Amino acid sequence: MEKRHVPAMVKDEQLVQKRRDQMVKSAVKLFQEKGFHRTTTREIARLSGFSVGTLYEYVTSKEDILYLVCDAVYDEVTDRFNQLLDQSLPAAERFEQMVTALFQVMDDMQEEVLVMYQEAKSLPKESLSYVLKKDESMTANIRNVIDECREEGYLTMNEASARLMAENITVKGHMWTFRRWSLRKHYTLEQYTRLQLDALLST
Repeated sequence: MEKRHVPAMVKDEQLVQKRRDQMVKSAVKLFQEKGFHRTTTREIARLSGFSVGTLYEYVTSKEDILYLVCDAVYDEVTDRFNQLLDQSLPAAERFEQMVTALFQVMDDMQEEVLVMYQEAKSLPKESLSYVLKKDESMTANIRNVIDECREEGYLTMNEASARLMAENITVKGHMWTFRRWSLRKHYTLEQYTRLQLDALLST
């Protein structure tokens, strides 16, 4: 999956990455508070610690910044998720670890994930297509674990059911972020994870 090229006037790649990381962090905070459309590039630049003129040396538009936010969030979610998985575990433990890891990452990065899903619709068509493919890639990682558990006999289901289970696990992870205002009144993350695992394995 090829990343979309975001033009920059500056040629120093390390400096470009540093400045863009600053922009992403600031943009997440501002998009969360005000939304994408009400946030200005001047506000993002100010919170990042440089002028709006400097900002435009590293991106060409506010939509570029939103794309960088979505790309960075997905990369970090995927990296953290993969780091929490142990491929040497037996199928039963690996399945539980996979669900637990996803929910933990959603909890750790809830602000970033919430901003990404709320604001991605404002991306240009090409950028949105890329972001949606990254979302599908994340679900495919979950599906891989499910298929391994099927091969080892821990899960017995057909192809269609396995595909739907992967989608369900993804949505249940997102739900902890999107419905946190309600869920946290009744459950800890550990309780939520255990109940969702029980529900998944009872079907």
